[in-house]
Amino acid sequence: MPLQPGTMRLACMFSSILLFGAAGLLLFISLQDPTELVSQQVPGMKFNARLQQPHKDVSAGSSQDGDVKVPTERGTRDWSSPVPGGLDPHLREHPRVHPKKGVRLRLQQRRRRLLIKKMPAAAPIPTNSSARTRGAPTGRWVGLQHSQQERKRVMREACAKYRASSSRRAVTPRHVSRIFVEDRHRVLYCEVPKAGCSNWKRVLMVLAGLASSPAHLQHDTVHYGSALKRLDTFDRRGILHRLSTYTKMLFVREPFERLVSAFRDKFEHPNSYYHPVFGKAILARYRANASREALRTGSGVRFPEFVQYLLDVHRPVGMDIHWDHVSRLCSPCLIDYDFVGKFESMEDDANFFLSLIRAPRNLTFPRFKDRHSQEARTTARITHQYFAQLSALQRQRTYDFYYMDYLMFNYSKPFADLY
Repeated sequence: MPLQPGTMRLACMFSSILLFGAAGLLLFISLQDPTELVSQQVPGMKFNARLQQPHKDVSAGSSQDGDVKVPTERGTRDWSSPVPGGLDPHLREHPRVHPKKGVRLRLQQRRRRLLIKKMPAAAPIPTNSSARTRGAPTGRWVGLQHSQQERKRVMREACAKYRASSSRRAVTPRHVSRIFVEDRHRVLYCEVPKAGCSNWKRVLMVLAGLASSPAHLQHDTVHYGSALKRLDTFDRRGILHRLSTYTKMLFVREPFERLVSAFRDKFEHPNSYYHPVFGKAILARYRANASREALRTGSGVRFPEFVQYLLDVHRPVGMDIHWDHVSRLCSPCLIDYDFVGKFESMEDDANFFLSLIRAPRNLTFPRFKDRHSQEARTTARITHQYFAQLSALQRQRTYDFYYMDYLMFNYSKPFADLY
């Protein structure tokens, strides 16, 4: 039966609609830029297992304008769990695109420019002089990256072996009470006293736009001012949001050296807090026939007396952050730190970190000694001189006291007779 003219027209119209739809879909797919499929990354960063080439001239985004931009739930992920295989989405390269010539090339280039402007600052590792190498060659950055991977591996293995239950505990304000917040660059810094903390606070204040240079900030301004916020001052939602999206870092120091540095600072110089609070209690408990003047002022505590106090389970006065364990101050088995620096390699580690968070080019970690600048820094040689005043048993017990810090941060035994 032959088709009626009206039926034929409907069939032709339907076919035309299908053809136009198919052509439109093909055109949309051909114009789609694969880089637009890359999901937005949050500024908190971890490190890739291998060095990646950064995108050149990427804008620092919100890190320079002072506004705190909270990512949406789609753009936020939980950084408390390790990235599988040690890979980090922030340092993965975008897929290579091979555009065609003509209009399509111009469209794709325009889209890339828009995408770069919209994305928050990532954390690429600098690999050439134009990418803020701060004077270090490419090989140095590779070595620093590998050091980070190794430090975090050792720390996680120690936690898994000795503090397995810690990973299952909930984070409380007490766990984050030593963590300082810098919102512009989305940095969380756990303060470890006697491991460069004064200068790190100066750097954070410069990053926050509160000062133009670390050199302009006095000791009391840094430690007793309220410019820097602690993480425990936020509500639970604010704490968890920052822990999951900000870059978390801490710096540590050889435990015996840190202990001697604290003793020299607090007990060998006039101090209106440590002498009356700690000194008087230590002298009353551990010095036989202490003079009335010593008991009145708390001055003149000797290193062996200080170590007696430290090792006493019934201390006459409580623990202090200047000689407490790093594992208690920063809870590294509960909080997954993205960067672990060491005082012994401070300049390299600190400036590497500043490059990773895209700090201003002219900001470097200060080298000056914060207090008692005329006095020599506490070194391994000076530390051995102080520990030579102790018996072998006291040295062993002090090593046992700091054992987890030695283990977590891969420090060697400071004396050959320790076991």
